[in-house]
Amino acid sequence: MHVESRALSMNASLRRPMGARWAAFVLASLMMIAASTPALARDFGRAQEGHPNEIPKQLVDVGIEQKLGEKIDLDLKFVDHTGREVTLREYTKDGKPILLSLAYFNCPSLCNFHLNGLNDAFKQMKQPLGQEFNMVIVSFDPREKSDLAAAKRASYVNAYGRNQGADGWHFLTGTGEASAALAKSVGFSYRWDEEQKQYAHAAAAYAIAPDGTISRYLNGIVFDPKTVRLSMLEASKGHVGSVIDKLVLYCFHYDAKANKYTLAAFNVMRAGGVLIMLVLGAFLVPFWVRSRKENDTSTT
Repeated sequence: MHVESRALSMNASLRRPMGARWAAFVLASLMMIAASTPALARDFGRAQEGHPNEIPKQLVDVGIEQKLGEKIDLDLKFVDHTGREVTLREYTKDGKPILLSLAYFNCPSLCNFHLNGLNDAFKQMKQPLGQEFNMVIVSFDPREKSDLAAAKRASYVNAYGRNQGADGWHFLTGTGEASAALAKSVGFSYRWDEEQKQYAHAAAAYAIAPDGTISRYLNGIVFDPKTVRLSMLEASKGHVGSVIDKLVLYCFHYDAKANKYTLAAFNVMRAGGVLIMLVLGAFLVPFWVRSRKENDTSTT
């Protein structure tokens, strides 16, 4: 019953428009700051009183260190929403990459906003989730089990609203050791706040290539569908997407500061040059062949 009530609450939050969820996130953040513990308020107070660069102790050792080009262990064992033991390697079959998120399913705010933002992006993509890549969410809270993962998954599948993409959602739980190892490999640091009774953590999604290589970090709670898809095409190393997709990816490069792909002028010029050569070739080759035949005929 408790799991069902949580699922209903998840469904309600997922149905809110993007603007409303953003406003709710800002409001919730302000409320959390206003209602923070005296210890946290005291730490911020110290920063105001001559320690402007001091990080509150609740946020020490929390954040994300990018490890682009490094690999995660695809053979780490977790448990899916049905209670079946799985490895991440199962979700990279047929050369498909995975979009990985580390969260915990009882998170009161940030994890929900992060996953909701990804879901909003998925809804705007032409291809259903699972066709070109899989979304894998791993709980880093070892107390959470498959029943909670099942409730969370059901909420997001329902909010996604596309039955053909349901198989692309994967919510996993596991031991503290496996989750900690995965978190360390992607540079994700988190800690339990005993006073707040919740985890302090950041939010990011990780584009993982089929061989486990970390190819892109997507930070935050709002995501551009084009950026998400290009990240996954890049991570697939050519295994998914059409020829046009690959050409589009060639013409864009990732701007880490803007957290999105932007047009690469030099690549566009090179691609344009190749296209012109192909068009000229298609026009001139038949002309050249006819000329050769006419010359051969006149010679004989």
